[in-house]
Amino acid sequence: MEHKKYAVLIYPNFSLQEITCLTSCLSVWFGEKMDIVASEMKAYESEDGFQITPTKTVDEVQPSDYMCIILPGTINPLPALYDTKLIDFLSKGKCSDTLFAAISSSPILLSKAGVLDGKDFTAGYFMQMTEVFSFIDKSHFVHKPIVESGNVITGIGMFFREFAESVLHKMGYDVGENFMNVADCEYTEEELTFYWTDEEYNEFLEELREFSE
Repeated sequence: MEHKKYAVLIYPNFSLQEITCLTSCLSVWFGEKMDIVASEMKAYESEDGFQITPTKTVDEVQPSDYMCIILPGTINPLPALYDTKLIDFLSKGKCSDTLFAAISSSPILLSKAGVLDGKDFTAGYFMQMTEVFSFIDKSHFVHKPIVESGNVITGIGMFFREFAESVLHKMGYDVGENFMNVADCEYTEEELTFYWTDEEYNEFLEELREFSE
């Protein structure tokens, strides 16, 4: 499979939990590399206290550089919402074919940037925000877990698994019929016992030798 270009946009108090189901599948299952993009080259603290440093700033890249831009939610969207560099960056993607994947509160950033103009969407922010901010088009707000409209996929934070599955399908990955579903049956001991292939085991032994010598 040809490698695709992905970016994760970060900002103060972003939620890792809402996107790591998606990003771990992209990196571990499919070997994809992702740029971490932010307004400034500094450490940003996630809502649960992790410090993440971007690899690119919005001055260095364009939305059209990527096939998919992932926007995590944030417990406090106001710093990102009033970050003009960030919103200007997103605005440049209005006419691109880039897939925007936004979960939880982050669709509000796409609304302000004009990316959601004329598109149905969902979001996990409080509905009073639709009264406060005139740029949110309430007529296109759809009360569903996941909404796909054109080049935008939006989701509510509690449906992070379904969000990941929708994005992966949209990007052409085969993730099977039971993608990370909650276990609903009893498993045998054999089914819960895992082995490497001979090739994988030999690779592990080679790596182990590097540490143990």
